[in-house]
This record gives sequence, C-alpha cells and structure tokens, in this order.
Amino acid sequence: MKPIFAVAILTAAPAFAQDADTVVATVNGQTITLGQMIAMKEGLNDPSTANLPDSVLWELMLDQMIRQTAVGQPRAEALTKRDEAALEIDRRAYLAGAALEEIATPDPTDDEMRAIYDRLVGDDGEARIEYNAAHILVKTEDEAKAIEAELAGGADFGTLAEQKSTDNSSANKGDLGWFQPAQMVAPFAEAVQALKPGELSKPVETQFGWHVIKLNETRNVEPPKYEEVKEQLAIQVRRERVESQIQKSVDEATIEKVEGIDPALLGKTELLEQ
Repeated sequence: MKPIFAVAILTAAPAFAQDADTVVATVNGQTITLGQMIAMKEGLNDPSTANLPDSVLWELMLDQMIRQTAVGQPRAEALTKRDEAALEIDRRAYLAGAALEEIATPDPTDDEMRAIYDRLVGDDGEARIEYNAAHILVKTEDEAKAIEAELAGGADFGTLAEQKSTDNSSANKGDLGWFQPAQMVAPFAEAVQALKPGELSKPVETQFGWHVIKLNETRNVEPPKYEEVKEQLAIQVRRERVESQIQKSVDEATIEKVEGIDPALLGKTELLEQ
C-alpha cells in the first residue's frame, strides 16, 4: 500500500512540463504551440477581449489559430514569389520592431531626461523662440530642386506636400507644428532659423533625405519647469534612443547597393507571379 503523502504528491503533480514548445493542437500534422498562443495574446489590441476569462479567451484564440492554419496550409505548400517577399518583409519588420522596443522600453533615467531638458530649455530662464514650419521631404536633391522650381512657379506648398512628401507629415500638408531648434537635426534647425516667416528654404539635406522648408511663424515662450514636462521628456528620451540605435545599426552595417537596376521595374508586378 502506497503512503498517503505519496498519493497526494502524485495527484498534485502536473501531467507534463509546459513550455513555449508545448503543443496545444495540430492541424493536418502542423503544430500550434503554447508559445504561439502567448505571443498571439500579447499582440491583441481589441479592448473587448481585455476582461474575458482565460478559458474563454483561450478557446477564441485557439479557434482562430486553427482556422488560420487550416486555410493557409494549401498556400504554404505552393508559395509564390509575392508570398515569399511579403513574409520576409513582415519578418524583418517584426525583428526590427522587437529590437527597437528593447531599446525604448526601459524607464528613462533622471539624468537622461535632464540632459534633454537642459538642451531644449537651458538653465538661464530666458524665453525661447519656437518655430512653426512645414516641409516637403523627398529622397534626392533633384526631386527637392524640382519641388523648389514648382513652388517658385506658384504651386501650393500644402498640395505638393500631400502629393510628394515621403513622411507622415504629408497628411497634414507638411505641417510640423511648433518646435524648438534643438528638437530637430542640426541642418534642418539651422535652415529654419535662417528664414523669416513666409520664406522658403533652399533644399536641405539631413539623414532623413532632402527637405524644402517653409517657415510659417515664430513666437517667444517661457521655458516650462522640469517637473511640468517630465512625461514629454521621457517620450523624447525613448525617441532619441530609437533614432540613435537605427543610425548606429546602419553605420555599422556592411551595405552594398547594386547599381544599374532600373527603378521602373517596381511596376513589373508580374515578376511576383513566377
């Protein structure tokens, strides 16, 4: 007869060790793992699932993953060039995002925030000049010069920004809102400070591309107290960490661009059907 305490231990012990590789279901032999389920939950952005019991959420997610797996299996067995390209783009985007999230996530230190505060505000207590400007960002100097010529010919700045600017300010007709020069990269800041309200800059090169800048107006503002802007400073610390890591990674990478590829090939979508 087994001792009572041994029976109790055996009863309480888990049936098997569970880790990220634990299989929770198979679909035609393809496994769905506990790790995939956890990652799926981490990626949920639907507020309606926030208060669901774990058992209900589990069944909903597992059912969705089973459906996705069953539907996708035939396509996975005959991937097109488009499929392979899209999957690789998603893979690189995820890896880059995960790497940058590791950089941005740690809480900013007081030293980091005060360094940015001193750079933006200084310690003399004097009013600062803020600038309100818009820009059109393009990849090459030739594109910037062409935009400069269109503007000289009477083209509307906001319309051109909507049509041609490559960054997300295009949705706002190139408007960048109010900022202080220290918030911008040096060549951009210097160009803005040299303008008078209503003036346009010559094409300006920064690490992001080529800018044509329009200064809308300026104003004097009293610098805020450090404690009043700690939240914004923390955001700026994280932003600068990310930008610094991107630049560091690019600077350290061995990059070889193949010359002679016709950009018009971007329109040959039939190449993805091969």
